[in-house]
Amino acid sequence: MSIDLVVMERIAEITLDQPEALNALSPADLAEFNYALIEARDNPEVRVILLKGAGERAFCTGANLKGTLPTETPFVNGFFTSREQANESGNYARLFDLSSLRIDKPMIAAINGYCLGGGLEIALQCDLRVASSTARFGLTEPVVGSIPAVGGVPLLLRAIPSALAMRMLLTGEKITADQALAYGLISDVWEPGSLLSEARRLAGTIASNAPLAVQMIKRLARDSANMSLSEAVRLNDVYWGLLRDTDDRIEGRKAFGEKRPPSFTGQ
Repeated sequence: MSIDLVVMERIAEITLDQPEALNALSPADLAEFNYALIEARDNPEVRVILLKGAGERAFCTGANLKGTLPTETPFVNGFFTSREQANESGNYARLFDLSSLRIDKPMIAAINGYCLGGGLEIALQCDLRVASSTARFGLTEPVVGSIPAVGGVPLLLRAIPSALAMRMLLTGEKITADQALAYGLISDVWEPGSLLSEARRLAGTIASNAPLAVQMIKRLARDSANMSLSEAVRLNDVYWGLLRDTDDRIEGRKAFGEKRPPSFTGQ
């Protein structure tokens, strides 16, 4: 298997496991990756999803160029089909787009080594990005005669200042972990030997919080992203109201008053 899924302590760890190919993804790998995300999304025991790359050299370098040469099937033939059918007809790039999966559980990308092309597009769709000091980031598509296929341009422009984003996009140059931290592309940098343990600790902290509240925060952040402030505040009020009478919110207040750790059930 090129995609490994392990669930432990309320965290689903999904590993891109093709280290010999710098964890580049073939169409079949992409389908498997999407299935793993859906399984984690629908597992009631999972509260956080942690993505990582196998080996020390790469998180993911995007599409496997050897396995994604243009097919004889016209692009338009897969344009109006399902993601799965599009993948079979050569429109594999659609499986890099995770938005249609509607994953409300927090996603963390733990980035070691190269995070390039579609790999960075995957990471940009995660809620948190953390990295080792050896990580390198880039949307290198113009170097090979293409453009970022699945929202890389708007995603990067929303993640970091436009001048920095456009420099990365137009040159195809890679940036270091320290640069990515300074740009705001990632939240933390750790030494390679500490990356996974620190990422798991971060995931565990999130997983210990009330799952409905955590998912509601993520949904609110996503749904209000393009609203005016007044519209966003109104939506915030609705989402707060949905949580007001939940068992977890009541438990949180009881635990605070009784000076004990809360026991959240997701109800």
